[in-house]
Amino acid sequence: MTQFSKTDHQMMARAIQLAKRGEYTTAPNPNVGCVISNSQGVILGEGWHKKAGTPHAEVHALEQAGISSKGASAKGATAYVTLEPCSHYGRTPPCADALIEAGVTRVVAAMVDPNPLVSGNGLIKLQEAGIKTEHGLLQASAEQLNRGFIKRMRTGKPWVTVKLAASLDGKTALANGLSQWITGPLARQDVQRHRARSCAILSGSGTVIADNPMLNVRYAELNLAADVLAQTDLRQPLRVLLDGRNQLPPSLSCLQSFENNLAGNVLLVNGQPSDHQFAPHVSQWQAPFNGNKLDLVKVIAKLGEMQLNHIWVEAGAKLAGALLQNKLIDELILYQAPKLIGNAGQNLFDTMTIEVMDEVADLTWADIRQVGDDIKMTALFNH
Repeated sequence: MTQFSKTDHQMMARAIQLAKRGEYTTAPNPNVGCVISNSQGVILGEGWHKKAGTPHAEVHALEQAGISSKGASAKGATAYVTLEPCSHYGRTPPCADALIEAGVTRVVAAMVDPNPLVSGNGLIKLQEAGIKTEHGLLQASAEQLNRGFIKRMRTGKPWVTVKLAASLDGKTALANGLSQWITGPLARQDVQRHRARSCAILSGSGTVIADNPMLNVRYAELNLAADVLAQTDLRQPLRVLLDGRNQLPPSLSCLQSFENNLAGNVLLVNGQPSDHQFAPHVSQWQAPFNGNKLDLVKVIAKLGEMQLNHIWVEAGAKLAGALLQNKLIDELILYQAPKLIGNAGQNLFDTMTIEVMDEVADLTWADIRQVGDDIKMTALFNH
């Protein structure tokens, strides 16, 4: 096993910090950060990937370091990258070539790129050019940055997170459907941050009709750093609405057209085209049925084909239950408020009755913390 120095850990930790700056803009590309330091551990340049089609993190770091070709400034330099440098021509040239031309001596990658077009080839290319390569430093932290990208590269499917809010007795709404607001303002602000990191927000027709939500990101509420808010390419996630029976009217808030389409686009998933005339930001896709319901397995696969890395689900018990039964959920985030609703309230999941323990969903705790007056619990599914 490679033994990394204290300086190596410090530099890679900084690269991971840099990568996080792109979490609201890089999709469908991964979040990547890069730090270039000299043999004394002094940072020469740093950068992060900002948007697909623009220069990658390594290029920004090289430019900041003033290293554009082989020279004294590159001799002995180490490049720390959170993801293996790419070796192929996509919308930008290979980063491995840029590092080779710059004359860096060593490249440390936190993880190998899961993209089959790269997947070890970048490191091999660097090695063949005489550059020492190592990987695996702070790998778990690097993987956490790009869970959706990694899953899509390996399986073709996006990472699916289901968000639910409930009372202490596990109810998401009153018997009549009223639920605003179970949780407090800080929990709702936290949800906005999760929305902003996601590629798409998935919901069902029942929830959209009942709550008439916009399902967009209100960036002004997030208290983001000024350099992040200043970016003109902050994205609005695609809003994916499941409407197998074409119940959604154009008058709903999320289907309305707004100036400059500031709320983002909408994909209506139905069985046959709707007769309604929708605004230009609304498109439709006809999904196959599984029985009398939309085939959720095919829907999630379609979202992967659309290069959507992370799906954030805000839905009622029926859709949440259907995703659960089809084993399509990777992560559950539950905000639990210090309130009691009673037996007549609505449940978290609407599923078939389970009669044997072997069929019970098995999860692993990932995080538990207090957000305002509420408890935020994050658990990963063990499929």
